[in-house]
Amino acid sequence: MTIRILLVDDHKILREALKVVLERELDLALVGECSDGLDALKLASELHPDVVLMDIGLPVMGGIEATRSILAEQPGIRVVALSTYSDRRIVLQMLDAGASGYVVKSAGRDELLRAIRAVSMGRTYLCNEAAATLVDSVRTQTPAALRTSEKLGRREREVLQLLAEGHTSPEIADRLCIATSTVDVHRRNIMRKLELHSVAELTKYAIRNGLTSP
Repeated sequence: MTIRILLVDDHKILREALKVVLERELDLALVGECSDGLDALKLASELHPDVVLMDIGLPVMGGIEATRSILAEQPGIRVVALSTYSDRRIVLQMLDAGASGYVVKSAGRDELLRAIRAVSMGRTYLCNEAAATLVDSVRTQTPAALRTSEKLGRREREVLQLLAEGHTSPEIADRLCIATSTVDVHRRNIMRKLELHSVAELTKYAIRNGLTSP
């Protein structure tokens, strides 16, 4: 299956470089590009891409607002944030807006391609820099982690960590040597106990409370 991509960045040189990278991949198709958040919203509505590569510091409408607006209209689209920085506040704002991935612009070609393919399969992907920043910032938040430990069983904590790291239910089942249906039961129980409603919310919860590693 070809992954249809919309590229949003206000730097033409970077867009041209990314186009070269994307066009070399047989399973990826660049269907559109633009330089501001408002145009991104319009093109997403017209082109229905699978993945949007979204710069954060955009003119007219910023990347965070554009992400939130696009996903409000088309929740099936996956957004990978592109940023010069891995600042904790910005990463969390993008995740709160609904982004499924976060990659710093200094990352290599292979990491960007991994992010695109991961989010297209429903996973969450954080580059090493972003994940490390978030984990380091919450290492001292032990009370919340302890509260989670009290609510969840050992196996549920293992499933939560693997979900937050972007693994699918079959992958988790294989790693823990349990049935995929059992993983799904654990996921539902975790969501019920923590009062969360999606894997994206589970991921943000795990990162904020230091329950996952980069």
